This record gives sequence, structure tokens and C-alpha cells, in this order.
Amino acid sequence: MPAKGEANHAAGAAEAAARRSYGKLIAFLAARTRDVAGAEDALSEAFAAALTDWPVHGVPQNPDAWLFTVARRKMVDAARRRRLGEDAAGYLQWLAELASDEDGEPVIPDERLGLMFACAHPAIERSVRAPLMLQAVLGFDAATIASAFLTAPGTMGQRLVRAKSKIRDANIRLGLPDQTMLAERLDTVLEAIYAAYSEGWADPEGSDARRRNLADEAIWLGRLVASLLPDDAEALGLLALMLHTHARRAARRGDDGAYVALSDQDVRLWDLVMIDEAEELLSHASRGGKLGRYQLEAAVQSAHAVRRRGGQSDWAAIVQLYDALCQLTDSPVAMLNRAVAIAETQGAAIGLAALDALAGDARLSEYQPYWAARAELLTRNGSAEAAAEAYRRAIGLERDPAVRHFLQQRAGTVGG
Repeated sequence: MPAKGEANHAAGAAEAAARRSYGKLIAFLAARTRDVAGAEDALSEAFAAALTDWPVHGVPQNPDAWLFTVARRKMVDAARRRRLGEDAAGYLQWLAELASDEDGEPVIPDERLGLMFACAHPAIERSVRAPLMLQAVLGFDAATIASAFLTAPGTMGQRLVRAKSKIRDANIRLGLPDQTMLAERLDTVLEAIYAAYSEGWADPEGSDARRRNLADEAIWLGRLVASLLPDDAEALGLLALMLHTHARRAARRGDDGAYVALSDQDVRLWDLVMIDEAEELLSHASRGGKLGRYQLEAAVQSAHAVRRRGGQSDWAAIVQLYDALCQLTDSPVAMLNRAVAIAETQGAAIGLAALDALAGDARLSEYQPYWAARAELLTRNGSAEAAAEAYRRAIGLERDPAVRHFLQQRAGTVGG
């Protein structure tokens, strides 16, 4: 029986491999078979085998290659068991290709981006394309995806299973489409990357193993898309948005883990190199002649980033940017943020009037930032009792303990 320390070391190595290469392994395993679910099952078995083998024989020098080899054999065994009814010629060709890979240590090319565009195929139901990318490429579990998309876990699980079956049954190629189709599917790909980043950003301390440093991985995928489409303004805009946001990661929590609002952050903790890269990307995007959501949102973050020089966000510019976002997207969140920016430029009363115009939007009724913003503006406007009630709503909706404590402290300063 392996020692506890060896077992822990093996488990840590397996977790690191999952963080680093889950999507890369799935993409390459499924590239030939188009069987995403089969690749996931085989890789899961390979990780289980690693937790048994590595504590005894040691962590291999190349864990990814070890996992790939075991998973590939699992897929071959599964294919042999169900080969009746399949096209024999295609099956034999696939086995021959796998056998030719057995010589030496396998080299695993990175086909994650190709898998993402396959998940955005028109044959896949639109509502499940982004969730499918999050699971197949980034390794999200169905429960996490369901939470992000406000869907019951069982329902989301069924949708994902159907989508993977569609890829296999419709013989959808797992690779990059031609340039025309690539552009058509780009919006869905960018949406999935940003959803992944948002999930990782929601776990600032990296304590949720399910999220597995997703913010960093989403930025990596954003870089990959931007390198593939170096002149696409929205691909550049999304990468700029994530970098601007990520540059503040060290400042959003205090030494004791307390939440720090953007307006209170120590700009000396911001990553200026990352901000400069984001600014360069945004400048490049602006020369593309096509304005989109991600560029506008990145520009908002850029207007906040001027604090590092002048000590104050450019609120006038932020109002104008949210005006454009509201026209482009009709997003209630953009409208909410516009109201907050108006309060900064024209006063709390006018900002509250803009919030009141959104009061009937059901999409905001259970949205914590709406109630927190309302509470703040009511406090500034001297409406203590209404502010206290709004804070109670915001606190009840917040899941992050640090943010909830921050709201409780703010509420404690309000009378009524």
C-alpha cells in the first residue's frame, strides 16, 4: 500500500494535469472519432488509473502522455466492444491510425480551438453551444454549467448528452472550419470563453476545485482566438476586456480576504503590464471599423484604468460607452451600470431615476448588483429606510461570503 505522502503527491500531479491539459486531451482524443462523450469517459478512467498507478510506480515524467495513452487504449477497447453495426472499413482505419501512434511517446497537438468551433456548429442547438464548450474544452461539470446558465442540473445534463450524440451521429468534424464559417461561429465561441472567464473570476481565491483556474485558461483561449483572427475587432476586444479585469485581481481582496470595491482598490496593486497590453489590443481593435459588445466593455474598463494616473475614473466617458452598449445589446445589466455612471456625473437623484426606469424588468429582480446599487444611491439621496431594505435584498441574494460581509458593513452605516 503506498504511503500517504506518495498518494497525495500522485493526486496533486493528477489535479495539475487536469488543470493544464483536460481540454487538450479531450480535443485530441475526440478529433478522429468525433465521440466527445467517449473521450470524456476514457479520460475519466485514465485519471482513475493514475490515482492507482502513480502512488506505486511514481508520477511519470510526462503525465499528459501517460494519460493520453491510457485513455486511447480505453477508447479502443470500448470501440471493439461496440464495433458491430459500425462501418468496418472506417473502424479498421481508425485502429491502424492509433496503432501507428504507439511508437515512442505521443506528441499531443493542441486542438482545443477546433473543438470549440465544432461545438458551435449550426447542427448543435444554439442554447447548448456555449455550455458544451465549457464542458468539453474546459472541463466544467454539468452542475456548475447549470448554475451559470440558470438551468436545472438534470436538464443541462440531458442537453449536453444530446449535443455530444449529435456531434457523433452527424459526423461533425472536430477541427477549424473554413474562413467563412469560422467567422459565423465566432460569436458563440467568444461567448463561451467569456462565460468561462466569469466563472473563474467569481472564485477570486481559487478555492473551488471545479473552476480550476478557469480565468487563466479562458485568457489563454482568448489569446488563441486572437492569434487565429488577429484583425477581428471583437476577438481582440474580448481579450482586452479579460486582461483589463484580470489586471486588478490582486487588489480585489484585502490581506484578510475581505472584498474591496473597485473604487477603493489600491491602484499600486494593479498589473500595469497587463493593462498596457489590454490598451494596445483595444487600440488595434478600434482600427477595425466594427464596433461590438466586447470592445465597448473593454473600453469601460479602460476608462476605469485611468485611475492609475489621474486618481479618478473617467465617468463621462463611461456614461457614453454604456449609452452605446445599451443601444447595441438592450442589456439590463448595461442599463444598470449606465444608471450608476449617471449618478457619478449628475448626482444620486438622477441616477436613482434611471434605476427606477428599470424597476419593472424581471431580469433584474433577483440580480444582487441591482439592489446593491439601489441601496448605495438611496443612501446618498438620504432615503435611509428604503436603502436598508435594498441592502437586505442584496445581502440575501449574494453567495460570496466576502461580498456579503461587505454589504452587511455598508448596511450597518445606514439608519432606519
